[in-house]
Amino acid sequence: MAAKKRASTAHKPSTSGQDKLINDLKQFIRTRGSSYLSDPNVSSIGIGYKEKDGKRGKELVLQFTVDTKARPEALDDLKTTEIPRVIDIGGGVKVATDVVQRSYKPHFLVVPEGETPQRQTRVNPVRPGVSVGHVKVSAGTFGCVVFDRNDGSPCVLSNWHVLNGLRGELGDAVVQPGKKDDSRIALNRLGELRRAHLGTVGDCAVSTITDRDFVREILDLDVTPTKLGEPQIEDRVVKSGRTTGVTHGVVTRPFAKVSINYGLPVGVREIECFEIRPDPQLTPEGDEISLPGDSGSAWMFTNRSGKPTDVLAGLHFGGEGDLDPDERALACFPQAVFDELKITLAPPDPESLEAVTGYDPGFLAVPIATPQLNPSIKDDAVRLDGSETIPYTHFSLALSESRRFAFWVAWNIDGGTLKKLDRKGIDFAKDPRLPAAAQVSNELYRGKKNRLDRGHIARRADVVWGTLPEARKANKDSFFYTNITPQMDDFNQSGRDGIWGHLEDAVFEDVRVDQLRVSVFGGPVFHDDDRVFRGVRIPREFWKVLVFTEDGKLKCKAFLLTQNLELAEALDLDEFRVFQVKLSEIQKRARLRFPAAMTRADTLVVPESLEDRAPLESQSDIDWS
Repeated sequence: MAAKKRASTAHKPSTSGQDKLINDLKQFIRTRGSSYLSDPNVSSIGIGYKEKDGKRGKELVLQFTVDTKARPEALDDLKTTEIPRVIDIGGGVKVATDVVQRSYKPHFLVVPEGETPQRQTRVNPVRPGVSVGHVKVSAGTFGCVVFDRNDGSPCVLSNWHVLNGLRGELGDAVVQPGKKDDSRIALNRLGELRRAHLGTVGDCAVSTITDRDFVREILDLDVTPTKLGEPQIEDRVVKSGRTTGVTHGVVTRPFAKVSINYGLPVGVREIECFEIRPDPQLTPEGDEISLPGDSGSAWMFTNRSGKPTDVLAGLHFGGEGDLDPDERALACFPQAVFDELKITLAPPDPESLEAVTGYDPGFLAVPIATPQLNPSIKDDAVRLDGSETIPYTHFSLALSESRRFAFWVAWNIDGGTLKKLDRKGIDFAKDPRLPAAAQVSNELYRGKKNRLDRGHIARRADVVWGTLPEARKANKDSFFYTNITPQMDDFNQSGRDGIWGHLEDAVFEDVRVDQLRVSVFGGPVFHDDDRVFRGVRIPREFWKVLVFTEDGKLKCKAFLLTQNLELAEALDLDEFRVFQVKLSEIQKRARLRFPAAMTRADTLVVPESLEDRAPLESQSDIDWS
């Protein structure tokens, strides 16, 4: 890219407004920077002062660095495009750009290192057999890579006393290597503690792998566990641990219940397990098959020649006491551990994911519950397992039995983990959990001259976030007819150049949304005189409410797509407009009750006269204050 040579009309901030501009630029770079970095010639986008002849000026700009700075006529040869002289960063604020020729390469400070074993150093990609631990725990061993049955995310399998410990809580940071081996917590972060168990089933826990690449083969065993086994007496096994490395053993007791004192406040716990002694044919160094730090290792069955197989025998968690002369190791039964922690060895198919989490009321800093149906419509709700709230992946809804469309749909958007997935191979479908007669399907939309489209209430692009399997499931869930309403083929165009369809995009572009998280509610407005087409009453109004926090403050913004606020008789789609309204207007029209926190966060001031309320003509008309 190269800069256009024309006069700047950029926003020039006063000193007092510079902090706000910097924050606005940060948000712009977070949300839009990747689109510029996709250009092969652009090496960075950042905030800086305009440079001229190598000297820094005083004008704050969006500064681009490029590998090669070229004249416009030479850009095609570089397979790059021109950077605008001025960029609108949202809200009508235009900021000048600056283009500097500069590329980057990593600069490493090489320092001598002591003879630290590989297993006790930071490893990327991370792999089983190396040091790992909770930030407040010494260190243990990364046993093997497993996958969460609920959302398909990859996880570390190890012990409760390695990933959780006496002071741990779910959500705490897990590091690799463990704290004893390297105290640089921020650098070594691996993920978060997801589940943990200490009891009869075993001493076991899993943490996510979010801050590192990974491989599944166990260090120095070079096998990936693909099956769960059942240990029998005299079975031969091998493990790869942080402290003793690769050691071989023989199952001496295929089942045992042991009592172990984990210290206060946990105390003594009884655990079902099996016992292992050193393999006399493959004696380990010092006759030790395990030492402190090996906890969490995966014991694998071996074949007759002593080579490891891909069958997991157990999860190592303990050994003999300090005064016991006989070397022994203890391991949890794999099937019990996997059932307790809800994990699997293979990445689950999206169809097999167990949890349908639905809309999360705790998604934002302030808890926001789903809307409540007014008594006048409550009995019309279709129920699933006794509940009027029907969950899907990242969204939930309430369905009208008489109208066969959703009363409301509530969904969460995690802007930081959105995935770009297409809809190839996904068909619209009725939800098999619900009565087929309560869902409008393709009979309404058939016919070449039929102008009705199947329109998503919760946008497909909004719910495809999280892990890839999770996003794929959400992608498919969004195509259930329960999330669909009939919309004219020019619906977005009639909605003022797509304002309606891009309200969620607008909030990310124009607002410094905390943690890039937004909760959205939407649905149709049902009127008794809605027109009937093919036996179905077609809604002629739609509503949407966006809830988010900005600088820690909860905000609520409500919108209505209608012909006008007085419910005119004409039904020409070209007359549809988007209005920004009070939340109370949505509550009245949709016959819903929203949480009090949303009502308090709705600060919009509207004219008392309906005639004085103008529709939104462009994105800049939206009041995000």
